[in-house]
Amino acid sequence: MRRATGGGAALLLAVIACRPPAPRFTLLFLGRSPAASLGGLSWAPDPEHSRLVAFDHELHVTRRISNPRLATPMAVAPLGPAELLVTERTGEGVVVDTSGGGRVVREWESPDVASLYAAGSGGGGGGAGGRVVASRSPYYVPQLSTPEPDTAPLIRLLDTLGRPTGGLATIRRPATPLLDYVVNAGAVAVGGDGAVYYAPLVRDEIQKYAPGGQLAWTAKRGLFPSEPDPEFLPAKGAELRLKAALVNVALALGPPRDGRVYALGSDDSAATRLRVDVLDPATGAILATRHLGPRETAVAVDASGALAVFDADSLLAGADRVAPATREQFGPAFALPDLAGDTVTLARFAGKVTLVNFWASWCDPCREEFPHMAELYREFDRREFEIAGVSDDVDSRRMLAFVREYRPPFPILAGGGRMKQLYHYRGLPYSVLLDRKGRVIERIFGFGGAEEFGKLHDTIANEVRVP
Repeated sequence: MRRATGGGAALLLAVIACRPPAPRFTLLFLGRSPAASLGGLSWAPDPEHSRLVAFDHELHVTRRISNPRLATPMAVAPLGPAELLVTERTGEGVVVDTSGGGRVVREWESPDVASLYAAGSGGGGGGAGGRVVASRSPYYVPQLSTPEPDTAPLIRLLDTLGRPTGGLATIRRPATPLLDYVVNAGAVAVGGDGAVYYAPLVRDEIQKYAPGGQLAWTAKRGLFPSEPDPEFLPAKGAELRLKAALVNVALALGPPRDGRVYALGSDDSAATRLRVDVLDPATGAILATRHLGPRETAVAVDASGALAVFDADSLLAGADRVAPATREQFGPAFALPDLAGDTVTLARFAGKVTLVNFWASWCDPCREEFPHMAELYREFDRREFEIAGVSDDVDSRRMLAFVREYRPPFPILAGGGRMKQLYHYRGLPYSVLLDRKGRVIERIFGFGGAEEFGKLHDTIANEVRVP
């Protein structure tokens, strides 16, 4: 039998004391989205799960924020000491208070077809939150767009309410005017001094504009011997085909002690392989390049300035285990007529785990979703679980025709076309799972098929066990 002596314990303590401290990381990119440092955490969008996540310096998930207005968040930028400016895929700007449980402070519509936002101090355009800029988003790119005037700004300057206050540079005019948007879409970032960095989606260059608006430098990687503008290829049936090389994906700025510019870009013309280039903000010189492997989908920088790469899915694996600080109460509480004309209130479902599902007869994914919801409804006891299907149809005849076709076993309520205005969701279907006290467990945007409903079943099964 072995026995641990006091001397052995002292030796063990000495060994532990001599271990080097854990590396401290700042996240730069998660997937193809830029991250942002705020309040000692690295915040990043998780568009697949319609949420924002926060990582500590060891890249452990410590917080997550969901909200009906965060349907597909694609980018984040710090806006003030506790607020994040979030870019939605469809171009809306959403300001989230990270100190207030993830409350949405304000929102604005895109000044372009879809915009990508960045923010930073200085520059005189944004008040207390500093400078806010908007580029044409590289995350939502229409193949055809309305031709813009030659004087249209390349980058829009906004105040912190999302109102345009000016512009920076002018757009590049392609040979085919219908491709204005494709040619001028690009990543954007704002430095602490108000300088603006811009990297076009389909051109091998990165530019820096000084706080006063002058072009400071242009950097190129030398990826192509020549760079013709995008052009249409011969059509195949009704399909539009475009010849263009995807070059720049996202931009990020390192933490203040680092100060460098990081460009996430393509290692091939289709952006199936990615690379990270590190640039000197003073000159635009490329200081280092890291070619990313298939599973190297998150990029961070450590305290020494060295790049570190990770698997984004592995980093996010712990997010579901991190509960919000408190579950928010679902609201506003509804009082809506059912198909018999009787008023049904949210209070009727108190004491049960409840799925509130918003749908409409014109929504094709809703049609796919309804059989899965009916199956889910039948799998749980009515004393434990309920579904409230809230139609957002304006035309009650179309709603009733839908109900006659699908014959849902759960209650159907008539929202009368007012639900999106009340609950601020982006599109349909949209569902909110509530606990027995009417608090939000999770939000579900769109229809994710049988796999999503399998996960939803497991969540409900766990929740009904809670008294």
